[in-house]
Amino acid sequence: MKKIVLGLSLLALCACSAKTDTKFVDKALNYCSAQTNRTLAELKGVSGIDYTMMPRNILRDCTKWNCRKATKEEWTSGFWSGVLWYDYEFTRDPKIKYEAEQFTNSLAFLSHTPAYDHDLGFLVFTSYGNGYRLTRNIAYKKIILNMADTLATLFNPKVGTILSWPREVKAKGWPHNTIIDNMINLEMLFWAAKNGGNKRLYDIAVSHADHTMKYQFKPDYSCYHVALYDTVSGKFIKGITHQGYSDKSMWARGQGWAIYGFTVCYRETGNKKYLDFAQKLADAYLKRLPKDKIPYWDFDVPGIPNVPRDASAAAVVASSLLEMSTYLNNPKGTEYKEDAVAMLQILSSPVYQSGNRNPAFLLHSVGHWPNNSEIDASIIYADYYYIEALLRLKKLNEGHKLFKNYSI
Repeated sequence: MKKIVLGLSLLALCACSAKTDTKFVDKALNYCSAQTNRTLAELKGVSGIDYTMMPRNILRDCTKWNCRKATKEEWTSGFWSGVLWYDYEFTRDPKIKYEAEQFTNSLAFLSHTPAYDHDLGFLVFTSYGNGYRLTRNIAYKKIILNMADTLATLFNPKVGTILSWPREVKAKGWPHNTIIDNMINLEMLFWAAKNGGNKRLYDIAVSHADHTMKYQFKPDYSCYHVALYDTVSGKFIKGITHQGYSDKSMWARGQGWAIYGFTVCYRETGNKKYLDFAQKLADAYLKRLPKDKIPYWDFDVPGIPNVPRDASAAAVVASSLLEMSTYLNNPKGTEYKEDAVAMLQILSSPVYQSGNRNPAFLLHSVGHWPNNSEIDASIIYADYYYIEALLRLKKLNEGHKLFKNYSI
């Protein structure tokens, strides 16, 4: 770990002196494309690709993907399809499009499966959402609309939020639990309401965002991972952590989910309160970053600086800041873009890119520290948000708008 810290300290100097240099973007995207093809070759092996097996992680010092069966329980199953769609968006390679379609189609079973938990946006909007955006395949649209309705079945109107983990109601005694990750799934509800789905989905997303904003943050604007509510009265009980260091700490990826989610809420509603809140969350995150702008997995964990960083959190926040910067015609918008560029520069350096070590895009992410799971590993959602952020930066550099009229 000491070698990593030293390398990052040196790279921080480069980032600070070249924040606006974005020449690395195409090189980084070409790197992602090469790594994507390496993964496809690995998955193909000698017997062909099993399209129901999705890359999940490559553990530290390992060289091959650990794949998980696409099931309702496996929340990361949509990210690999999403990576393929993003790579197709960059390369327009018909072979990549074919593979994206095959892996995406393996998730069709979700459209007729009752909700297991809140992760349907992670599963479906990363895969079918990107697929529909790029192909306008009507079958994809139908599945997204079906899944938005399924996600809505977890909404409790007395509480005002979506139940995140039904399984934890009995297992941990969490009557109605809402985790900060759930903010990412609101994008699918907003989209569905605007694209032929039930208009009620929009109201559900707004209610969820409003209640999360009111109850799931501390005075310093760091988030609780989990908010617990009384199922009968709907009253907020308390905020706790599940994957962070402690109830009082700032878990890096959780803060990233919050920044991303409230930025989307502004895009989809035009309500400035969400943009103002997203800025407060981003500022709370940014002011505590190390100089190289890659967070420790939790900002309050003992042992800093000799603890693992979280590249996945950095990628999520970089993508969020790029979008947020387009809504702010002031110096702060410029600062957010520069911060995002600096993050992506470091992520695109040899310290963080997997290179020849494995076929993932990035090293050094942390999945679930309290469970000793995916520590200092390559993780598929880090790759997804990294390539998303690179594509967003490329579009901005070329003068394109990321989103129009608050809708995809």
